Amino acid sequence: MSNTTQNTEILSRRVSEMEESQTLAMAGKSRELKAQGVDIINMNLGEPDFKTPLFIQEAAKKAIDDGHFGYTPVAGIAPLRQAISDKLKRENNLEYAPNQVITSTGAKQSIANVMLSILDKDDEVIIITPYWVSYVGIVQLAQGKPVFVKGELKNDYKATAQQVKNAITPKTKAVIFSSPCNPTGSVFSERELRDIAEVIAPHKQIIVIADEIYEYINFGEAHFSIGRVESLKDRVVTINGLSKGFAMTGWRLGYAAAPLTIAKACDKIQGQVTSGTNSITQHAAVAALNGSRKEVEQMNKAYQKRGRLIKSLLDEIEGFDCNTPQGAFYVFPDVSAFYGKKFEEKPINNSEDFSMFLLEKANVAVVMGDAFGAPSCVRLSFATSEELIKEAVKRIKNAVSKLD
Repeated sequence: MSNTTQNTEILSRRVSEMEESQTLAMAGKSRELKAQGVDIINMNLGEPDFKTPLFIQEAAKKAIDDGHFGYTPVAGIAPLRQAISDKLKRENNLEYAPNQVITSTGAKQSIANVMLSILDKDDEVIIITPYWVSYVGIVQLAQGKPVFVKGELKNDYKATAQQVKNAITPKTKAVIFSSPCNPTGSVFSERELRDIAEVIAPHKQIIVIADEIYEYINFGEAHFSIGRVESLKDRVVTINGLSKGFAMTGWRLGYAAAPLTIAKACDKIQGQVTSGTNSITQHAAVAALNGSRKEVEQMNKAYQKRGRLIKSLLDEIEGFDCNTPQGAFYVFPDVSAFYGKKFEEKPINNSEDFSMFLLEKANVAVVMGDAFGAPSCVRLSFATSEELIKEAVKRIKNAVSKLD
């Protein structure tokens, strides 16, 4: 039998039932077309187009020169855990001791560590939708049950405290959300988060997982961490990392700051899976967290300008209904007005059809909203130049004008 023959019967039910990340799937399709010589504008991946600040690069080079090549402690080197603890205190007014910090190979692994630490079979996790694509897969991997609370476009895609309250049951073990949000660009205000905290607080079994990976890409009021709410502070896991704000995606460094019991459990799980993350990255991360925020602020200003640009351009296309991104680098228009239309007798029935139409006919790669729990939408990343944003929207406008 050929080694390339696929025998799916050997796979676990766990992996067979797991969906592929749609952001990565669309990236693969766009790469295939690019390899064929097609001029694709990628607006599908959430990756900064800026370079990592030079002082962070220099710290990595110094770490190499200093010979930091060995295995590191599972939870991270002591200077890094201290730097994270200091950062959270200084910038977020959060009290996490260094031994409550676990560094991982990206925020995704940090979230997975937490879910595997707290969930038993069929425990429920409230996921505020639209949500980042991997939340559902990670919950299911940990044998938990996702419970969706839908944020409506009219409320800037943000679920209300009352909605969260209505979703809580005796089996609810966790609530997870991102702010600033991937995919919507929405940002929960301090008042909104305090209201949500108020309805969760009486339920002592619930852990709140706050994904703050886009903290530094925020165009509105100052970032507020739900871990600051006194009634919840011993039950909040704060997830963050360096990939977005510091333009360090390939460096692979995320972290969870958690109640000590959960932090120890994450250390235990990670010790059996990957052990400590990259040693050179960790030393670079110390420099990043303790260093200047000048470049971070410059990048944020550029993203804000791009966000205003793409919103204004999409507003000119009939059928695109957009919120105004307040953070991150995404816009998440409702495009359901195009469902039921056709191009050369080929129907557009859903977000997947529309995304493939844009890829094939406009040569613009976006991500279908189904991946984020919002089948009426698509996600466009504006982590690219203003010139490419203008060209991409021009192509989209031209393509949809041909739909009947």
